[in-house]
Amino acid sequence: MLSVSNLSLRYGKRILFEDVNLRFTEGNCYGVIGANGAGKSTFMKILSGEIDPTTGKVEISKGQRMSVLSQNHYQFDEMSVLETVMRGNSVLFDIMSQKDALYAKEDFTEEDGLKAGELEGIFAEMDGWNAESDAATMLSNLGIKEDLHHKLLKELDGNQKVRVLLAQALFGNPDILLLDEPTNDLDMETIAWLEDFLADYEKIVLVVSHDRHFLDTVCTHVADIDFSKITIFTGNYSFWYESSQLLLKQRSDQNKKAEEKIRELKEFIARFSANASKSKQATSRKKALDKIDLNDMVASTRKYPAIIFNNQVREAGDQILEVKGLSKTINGEVYFKDISFDLKRGQKIAVLSQNSLATTAFYQILAGEDTDFEGSFKWGVTITPTYLPNDNSKYFDNKDMNLIDWLREYSEEKDETFIRGFLGRMLFSGEETLKSAKVLSGGEKMRCMMSRMMMQKGNLLMLDEPTNHLDLESITALNNGMKDFKGTILFTTRDHELAQTVADRVIEITPNGIIDKEMSFDEYMTSDRVKQQRAEAYGTVMA
Repeated sequence: MLSVSNLSLRYGKRILFEDVNLRFTEGNCYGVIGANGAGKSTFMKILSGEIDPTTGKVEISKGQRMSVLSQNHYQFDEMSVLETVMRGNSVLFDIMSQKDALYAKEDFTEEDGLKAGELEGIFAEMDGWNAESDAATMLSNLGIKEDLHHKLLKELDGNQKVRVLLAQALFGNPDILLLDEPTNDLDMETIAWLEDFLADYEKIVLVVSHDRHFLDTVCTHVADIDFSKITIFTGNYSFWYESSQLLLKQRSDQNKKAEEKIRELKEFIARFSANASKSKQATSRKKALDKIDLNDMVASTRKYPAIIFNNQVREAGDQILEVKGLSKTINGEVYFKDISFDLKRGQKIAVLSQNSLATTAFYQILAGEDTDFEGSFKWGVTITPTYLPNDNSKYFDNKDMNLIDWLREYSEEKDETFIRGFLGRMLFSGEETLKSAKVLSGGEKMRCMMSRMMMQKGNLLMLDEPTNHLDLESITALNNGMKDFKGTILFTTRDHELAQTVADRVIEITPNGIIDKEMSFDEYMTSDRVKQQRAEAYGTVMA
């Protein structure tokens, strides 16, 4: 068991948490959610002991081991990949080190022999003889190939390091597992493996993530940070979100009788109890949901931006986009070659690739930012494409102006009230609109880019990793805006929920052409025929 008592954290006059009392129990996975800046990562650091609270304490049941996903990507640079992972079980690794030190002694004594025998017994009890093979298997499951296992961690690239550190956190079945953004830099196949691993995990897990599908798949509970409090709710993220929206609607409807509200809530809970995706999690979730006290359910105070793309400059005709023989090579590396396809009006296409540079190059060509390519493409005469790039730094670097003046640069209508309206949709109001554009956070920049995109009124959207830096509220609003959009969309994302709920066609860009299927994202990812095509296109074995 993991518990916190009378926990408070203050920075000067700012109160992050106040009088928090929680208990996290075995067999449950808790998704820690909250608006940007609410203190999700800080709370995880308090639990791990990295930060001391102002008041209160954290308690762990005697003999239990906690493991934390390291955010320091350089801490283990001088160690081998395998050693880095095995250090995740510090008790076992310490025993291994003591054994090695004893056996390396030139003057090995009888006392050393007794000590070594004692250590060997503990080592065997902890299944130490399988530690290296277990670590190697976990690395392989996370996409780190065997030829990298004995390299120094510093020899790996950033994405590979993240996977090794995740393997380190998972290694040795810790009793308490703290994961802060574990899906960052993982591809969708690896995320799916991690989802299965955590859904079957029978210990205590706390996870911070902006990936809604991931939270829905692994979480039995949500720990919501709001108004300096942390409240635990039963159910996954979708249950928390939809119940809070239902409660907000009920609160605004003053004429609805209490009995009718209770009936709505009971029907809502029953629907969710019967609609979970993983068997073990479904059983746990159903039991918990059936025990919910309706009086404990409260509406969230979280604010959601209004991402609405349907105010198009004009309606699109039947000719949308024609691509013929499109190819792109950089420094001898083939990103894609001989790509040809047509778009139909209203289609929403998830554009995939194992190489994110390839999808970005593809969008840059269609946006007119890159003219060094082979082949051709042609927009329909009625099409007004708008582009949300993966890297938006050029829009903000050296822009020492407030947000009103920044957005005005991209608008034909210069009236301040008009400009404020688009900023307001993305929750910039009052003094926030006077912030300098060059000092914005990643999430604020992305919300500004959304304001710009809505203002352009395009009837075709191109979005390259649009959920980057966004909080759950903004991602949810973006998802709804893309579903409601009446035009055509080309988009690339690692957000499973976004891809599954928006796309009706999938185009995967490979060095050997494209795979093009009119189907949902989940159908695409689970189709045996598609898996075979992907294996042939990449020259690999797909899971």
